[in-house]
Amino acid sequence: MRGPLGREQALEMAFAHALVRQANAGEFDEVLRFYQPLASAVVFSRRDTNAPRFAQAVATAKRSGFQVAIRPAGGRAVAYTTEALVIDHVRHEPRAVTGQQPRFEHFAALYAGTLKGLGIPAAVGAVPGEYCPGAYSVNVRGRKKVVGTAQRVLRDAWLFSTLIVLGDENRLQPVLRDVYDMLDQPFDGRSVGSLGAEVAGLQASDLIDALVQSWTGGRTESFNHETTLNLAHELLPGHVVTPESRRAAQ
Repeated sequence: MRGPLGREQALEMAFAHALVRQANAGEFDEVLRFYQPLASAVVFSRRDTNAPRFAQAVATAKRSGFQVAIRPAGGRAVAYTTEALVIDHVRHEPRAVTGQQPRFEHFAALYAGTLKGLGIPAAVGAVPGEYCPGAYSVNVRGRKKVVGTAQRVLRDAWLFSTLIVLGDENRLQPVLRDVYDMLDQPFDGRSVGSLGAEVAGLQASDLIDALVQSWTGGRTESFNHETTLNLAHELLPGHVVTPESRRAAQ
């Protein structure tokens, strides 16, 4: 699948959730979805909703012109603009939890290798002060995070979500600084990088084509997502930030 559903970022989160639910039920074997968001957003984790100042973090994001939503996967808040590429990779896999660590290792190496092929000096590893910190972030020169990944694992399926920052790091730095301050989490704005700062003129389509080639050898089939979209609308309330979000997470 290529392309966004629309401007509502909570629906994009619910759609990813719906995909992994369908995969867990055995409705399909594997789906790859790529899209550039049509709106800027700060998407929070369930853990974030338990922060004492979560409501203030939400208000801060909104004042900065960012939508807010709750992620189906991931440990801490992330932010993006339309200058980003989101990849949701979903697969039906019995006893999926057993492969969680190898998946992080595999995809981190794959993304770093793909970026190196595009002339970007990428490496795997956390950057000091990065948002949503993790050992399998992809960075540039060990100083700036450009790719973040997260997983949601069900009994017989997994969702591996990836956020690649293409640009607008100057917009992301202040909103993440303020949101992380409200969440009482460490953050260094200098850790936010982008691929556009490394390779001028890099297009999302260039990256998508390279990744599809790596994963599938260029062979793909279309995916009818009407049933998934219907399920996503059912799951949508769980991804919309409301005064009840914190209570639901507890």
